[in-house]
Amino acid sequence: MNPLLDPAALEKVPLAGHELPASTYALLERAAGQYGHHPAHVLLHRAGPDPEIVSYDALLHRVNRSANALHRLGVTRHDTVALLSPNNGEMIAGLLAAQAVGTAQPLNPSLAPEALVAMLRLSGARVLIAAGPEMHPQLWGLAVRLGEQLGLVAVLALRPDGPRGAPAELEGGVRVAYLEDIAAPEPADRLVPPRPGPDDVAAYFHTGGTTGTPKLAAHSHRNEVFTAWSLAATAGDTDIVLFGGLPMFHVNAVLLSILAPAFVGGRVIWGGPLGWRDPELYPAFWKLVERYGITMISAVPTVYAQLAQVPVDADLSSLRFAVSGAAILPPAVRDAFEKNTSVPICEGYGLTEATCASARIVPGHPRPGSVGLRMPYQHIRAVDPADGTPLPPGRTGVLTISGPSVFPGYVTVRPEGIRTLDTLGKVTDGWLDTGDLGSVDADGYVYLTGRLKDVIIRGGHNIDPATVEDAVLSHPEVVGASAVGRPDRHAGEVPVAYVTVRPGADLTGEDLVEWAAKNVVEPAAAPKAVHIMDALPLTAIGKDYKPALRADAIRRVVADELPGVAVTVAVEDGTPVAEISLTGERAAAHALLDRYTFRWRFADAVPPERDATARA
Repeated sequence: MNPLLDPAALEKVPLAGHELPASTYALLERAAGQYGHHPAHVLLHRAGPDPEIVSYDALLHRVNRSANALHRLGVTRHDTVALLSPNNGEMIAGLLAAQAVGTAQPLNPSLAPEALVAMLRLSGARVLIAAGPEMHPQLWGLAVRLGEQLGLVAVLALRPDGPRGAPAELEGGVRVAYLEDIAAPEPADRLVPPRPGPDDVAAYFHTGGTTGTPKLAAHSHRNEVFTAWSLAATAGDTDIVLFGGLPMFHVNAVLLSILAPAFVGGRVIWGGPLGWRDPELYPAFWKLVERYGITMISAVPTVYAQLAQVPVDADLSSLRFAVSGAAILPPAVRDAFEKNTSVPICEGYGLTEATCASARIVPGHPRPGSVGLRMPYQHIRAVDPADGTPLPPGRTGVLTISGPSVFPGYVTVRPEGIRTLDTLGKVTDGWLDTGDLGSVDADGYVYLTGRLKDVIIRGGHNIDPATVEDAVLSHPEVVGASAVGRPDRHAGEVPVAYVTVRPGADLTGEDLVEWAAKNVVEPAAAPKAVHIMDALPLTAIGKDYKPALRADAIRRVVADELPGVAVTVAVEDGTPVAEISLTGERAAAHALLDRYTFRWRFADAVPPERDATARA
């Protein structure tokens, strides 16, 4: 049997027997020693046709200089270096340098400024590395303001990849400098500060969406090195040429596109600052695959939905498979992509708290409906959500994970001001509660149903949003779909769907309601309404952002119940809250809205005042 299809066979060798590097820095050192002048990263840019190629040797030298510069600024093992930038070659080196000398905290540039402030305070960041004025003037201005507001030691600017002129003058009420300038005089052949160890914290990754304050999940060097090794070991081939299109603030980009290839001397082709978010990438993408001999790509379902519509105008013989993660892959999207390209999609499953990857489909060995076989040295089981009792194979419950990938905790601050890590009840006896619903079959393959919080509960009956989405997506003119529960006075919730359609499609929401009713797997999952949109709301990495859709569904309910009354619905810490502007008598509004379970308040109420005006 293929050992990649039998995790237990690999586990006959104790994990220590694989002699994994002690840290991400040690991994980079080993890669430079083994692969030297081999290309590690190919940086594409719009300024010219010729990309910048960075070898493993050159990358190690960049990391050494940058890490030594951070050390000279006073960064120690217990300090945090935040990074705020689109994808960039200097960002790669800066992130690895931050892990070598302290803790890296990559941040989503699209987060609201108040969320960035809260996360920087939570981590206690001392230095901020950010896109400089040549790359992103607005983001650089925000970075300087953050540095001034928080009293950071320094704000360091990154310069763009490719040809460039003289750098812009940097100004600010905090120390500002170009990272390459302060790194230039530092030693390139060695790391001056002490090396990190396996249990030292390597990074903080935020886990929330684009509103509120996301949690910061810590990863140890042991977590990251183990996961990177397991990704490389189960890739099925050591000749890896990967397209890097996910943003570097996301754990998948760091683990799969930076660290895993270093185990086998792989090459990563980076698609510019925006990656998959760049609309100009898609018409040219198949030519890039042919030119660079790309062997695999990693993306989210929304990317594959778009690529399925791009005519193939190049030789794709090098492209062995595509990896999909971060959300359930709709069968209609899979079928459309594979029909267009003849390239199979291998699903994977993981989460930030388990360091990105816990299960994956092995290339060439599909398992219909499954997101993958558990990865070596990790264990996955489904448990009863009521009492945590392990369930037998095939039974659906809450998925839990154990093994070397489980994170040490979220960053928390004690009342006395001391920062510590706390799993906040997510880990019990070594088992991580993922919050995902699914099952595990007798062979160890994982089947994902959905997020526990995304389940639509209609009169006590649990409805998987994917069943609603699949029914709508089966229509040939529908290209994207997301289903949520709309509050209902009788059933608690009823399913509704939001969709995007092909340009020029002659469809109405009523047409799709009728279509879905005929194609849904059970009558209870038939959507009560289908709303056609120009674009579905997404997070910065392309995942469905369902809170925005729940907010719209609540707004429609309030508008139906209280015609003519002004209502806004904001997402607060991931939960939609309706705010109603109503003067005069309010008893009627109470009588109507108290029949629902969504949260609401009057506009002149002071949050979190509830006095029966805010529903839990």
